[in-house]
Amino acid sequence: MNVYTPILVLGALAAAFTVFSVVVASIVGPKRYNRAKLEAYECGIEPTPQPAGGGRFPVKYYLTAMLFIIFDIEIVFLYPWAVHFDSLGMFGLVEMLVFVALIGIAYAYDWRRGGLEWD
Repeated sequence: MNVYTPILVLGALAAAFTVFSVVVASIVGPKRYNRAKLEAYECGIEPTPQPAGGGRFPVKYYLTAMLFIIFDIEIVFLYPWAVHFDSLGMFGLVEMLVFVALIGIAYAYDWRRGGLEWD
């Protein structure tokens, strides 16, 4: 448990600072509410009413999310591999080449479906 004490202390300090900042900001901050401040802000465009189900998101939104998840997972696996590359040998190299090839297939799928088009 002594090994984790500094991490726990740091976590407690971060939580205390967060709570302290929110409480002080709510006490000290200005409280001048008006109708314009209480409305939802949508980049200067007047908010439009949404259907009862919340509306539909375009497929592009999900393709962008999928691309983010693909590269996030890739980094999660590549970093430990890079740290222990020497001890893994040829097996680790081949396994990582297969993994990067699979990531490349997912990237090509997203590219073909238009996930990288920003128009």
